[in-house]
Amino acid sequence: MIAELVAVGTEILLGNIVNTNSAYLSEQMAQLGLSVYYETVVGDNHDRMKAVIASALDRSDVVILSGGLGPTEDDLTKEVCAEVMGLPLEEDPHSRKRIERYMKEYEKNHPDRRITTNNYKQAQVPKGALVIDNHNGTAPGLILEKDGKTAILLPGPPNELIPMFEESVFPYLRKKQPEIICSQVVKICGIGESQVAADIQDMIEAQTNPTLAPYAKTGEVHLRITAKGEDEKECKKLIKPVVRELKRRFGKNIFALEAEKTLEESVVDMLRDQGLTLSLAESCTGGAIAARIVNVPGASQVFTHGFVTYSNRAKRKCLGVKKSTLKTEGAVSAKCAKEMAKGGCANSDADICLSITGLAGPDGGTKETPVGTVFMGCCYNGQTITREYHFTGNRTKIRQQAVASALVLLRECIMEGIEKND
Repeated sequence: MIAELVAVGTEILLGNIVNTNSAYLSEQMAQLGLSVYYETVVGDNHDRMKAVIASALDRSDVVILSGGLGPTEDDLTKEVCAEVMGLPLEEDPHSRKRIERYMKEYEKNHPDRRITTNNYKQAQVPKGALVIDNHNGTAPGLILEKDGKTAILLPGPPNELIPMFEESVFPYLRKKQPEIICSQVVKICGIGESQVAADIQDMIEAQTNPTLAPYAKTGEVHLRITAKGEDEKECKKLIKPVVRELKRRFGKNIFALEAEKTLEESVVDMLRDQGLTLSLAESCTGGAIAARIVNVPGASQVFTHGFVTYSNRAKRKCLGVKKSTLKTEGAVSAKCAKEMAKGGCANSDADICLSITGLAGPDGGTKETPVGTVFMGCCYNGQTITREYHFTGNRTKIRQQAVASALVLLRECIMEGIEKND
């Protein structure tokens, strides 16, 4: 079956709010095995909305509309959709009673406010519609069926749309679609997108079901395996050998097999599993690596110190970087990064310290040390290694790449330490 998504609201077109509903619904359609070929945003205009809905119903089996179900005059989704499908509006007694209860409860809890009677507009529904109760607001959801076509109308606020979809719409669509789609993500770091693509080219060319697709992210490559089957068990059976082959090809560069797991989570997990503590000595990233680490719940078990030593004086005072190093080699140098890492370990008593110093620009570069040059150091088990990187882009992009690469380097150092201890 083909599904189409239509988000309604002039505020989306103006950029006042971000359309997260379509992203959520697209993911849900994929899980249900429905193909989505079109997603549209249309403003609160009768004629344009009518044209969009008519076109969507003509080319798709299921059209899901979000927004425009409220009590105001510019909330037109229900009225226009009913017009396109030739369904008259009538009051739904059940919805009216729910709205009345909601209004009384609201006014009881907010005596200084008054809910106007135009809220009863939301109790008007197209004849024959399946009404979906809204447990988090006043506007009910609606499912309209006619001539083999289905229109599903959902309220715009995500805290209303998502529960309504999961409780009522997902089960409804599951019955209409016998096949489902399941996906598995394999996350890779330490290898560039082009290399990953080349290494899986033969798998992509031979794919039928399941399919394999790469997605690039700063410092990472995600591979999504998607299988179609009668049930989840069949899909997982199809996905399993593909994951096994990817593990064989990419080995230690795979840091996660779950869509929600981040690179920093994998680093924190490795530190926790080995009983190791971490400190960071940052210059050009200004604490951004530490921010990624502390995003992980439970990071306090492993992360002890974060030194942001932006000036040369701070590098000397907080990390013990030698004055002669800064004078002869400069702050952006392998020797400075090495001394920062060693000083970070010594002054924090952490097992590992990762340091970073570089030029994020846009100014300050030279022919010998251009903008984008970054040095990192990692001190662990009494040994300190350094790496040199050259990133491109604007200041923000360079810093983002540096943070991602720092997490990759940190992960590699932990893994090498584990292997040596074994």
